[in-house]
Amino acid sequence: MTELATMEFHAQPQAGEPKPWAFPAPERGSLDNGLTVLRCHRPGQQVVAVEVLLDAPLDAEPAGLDGVATIMARAFSEGTDKHSAEDFAAELERCGATLDAHADHPGVRLSLEVPASRLGKALGLLADALRAPAFADGEVERLVRNRLDEIPHELANPSRRAAKELSKELFPADARMSRPRQGTEETVEAIDAAAVRAFYERHVRPATATAVVVGDLTGVDLDALLGDTLGAWTGSAAEPRPVPPVTADDRGRVVIVDRPGAVQTQLLIGRTGADRHDRVWPAQVLGTYCLGGTLTSRLDRVLREEKGYTYGVRAFGQVLRSAPDGTGAAMLAISGSVDTPNTGPALEDLWTVLRKLAAEGLTDAERDVAVQNLVGVAPLKYETAAAVASTLADQVEQHLPDDFQATLYRQLAATGTVEATAAVVNAFPVDRLVTVLVGDAAQIKEPVEALGIGEVTVVAAE
Repeated sequence: MTELATMEFHAQPQAGEPKPWAFPAPERGSLDNGLTVLRCHRPGQQVVAVEVLLDAPLDAEPAGLDGVATIMARAFSEGTDKHSAEDFAAELERCGATLDAHADHPGVRLSLEVPASRLGKALGLLADALRAPAFADGEVERLVRNRLDEIPHELANPSRRAAKELSKELFPADARMSRPRQGTEETVEAIDAAAVRAFYERHVRPATATAVVVGDLTGVDLDALLGDTLGAWTGSAAEPRPVPPVTADDRGRVVIVDRPGAVQTQLLIGRTGADRHDRVWPAQVLGTYCLGGTLTSRLDRVLREEKGYTYGVRAFGQVLRSAPDGTGAAMLAISGSVDTPNTGPALEDLWTVLRKLAAEGLTDAERDVAVQNLVGVAPLKYETAAAVASTLADQVEQHLPDDFQATLYRQLAATGTVEATAAVVNAFPVDRLVTVLVGDAAQIKEPVEALGIGEVTVVAAE
């Protein structure tokens, strides 16, 4: 008798009842030094994620020093009053932790990940970096040199170059949003350790900061750990800083960034629109996803599947700054790349998609697929503590309630096809889009002008 014949077979296991899922709700509190703390216990997440948000936005950078917030963010991990840069890195490595930091329009953010068993040690290092960063002259000079080396590579990247030009076109020249987030060669060259220290002393303090802690906190006395680490960070109180409103010029027009001989054209088409405080946000998210959020969206279906112009085109909304008083805004954009000879036809078909969307609307099937993809994958999207911590930090940064994400999923599921259609049509009006093309102007200017989608100007690639 063969081995197979003697094997015992059992009935296939049946799936259990699905468990309801909701975005985790944090507990909110504060330390004696004024630091706001959000904590979220996630059983099983043995890698704890910590996000610290600093009220040091880009529009607070001194004139002529664009990029100082970025250099400061990078310098936090380059030594403290207790550790040299090398020792600090070694101590992080010993406790299995990673520490990253970046600066963006809303402020500076530090992100720490560490095994739960080493959380206390890592929080101590994070607290030292915030409390007494060294900002040594030599380390800041090295970071400035590194940043200067990055700039030519960014300008050579078509998508980065397109984003730079779109910001320049949309926002007034005196607005910080019109200029590169990490500064230009001229402004970065002017940054030194004294400038970094001055920016730190003016804007970094616990009273205006928030820490988000997410992970398995079983057996962890988080209050004691925070009190002994981030609680030792001191600083003065601060008056709320006035935030300038976001203004933009979205008159329909085309700017070609000339790259002679380019075999592809990078497309970036955008304008500003409603942020997350606007009641239209859920419908805008849903409609934008139907337009270009996935491989089966309308833009991909036409430009990639039917015409073969591109490997993919995406439509998206990215919050620039969010505020409950209506001064915030999101960037609404369509991006992708096409081969140079088909730049004109691809743009013509893209505008046809937008016009057809306005005339006929979305279908119920498109709406249903979008809801399934956006809401149905949420439990997978937030499997890690870092993903949850990042979203909670976004909510704090954008002055949103702690239950915003959980409410958003319910709103997406309840949004109908008509509402999603109206939102996406309003988000991408065919006559109010600024189009940036990075490509060979000699080949693409004439066919683009023939489309009549706006005045066409050509600028040098730099």
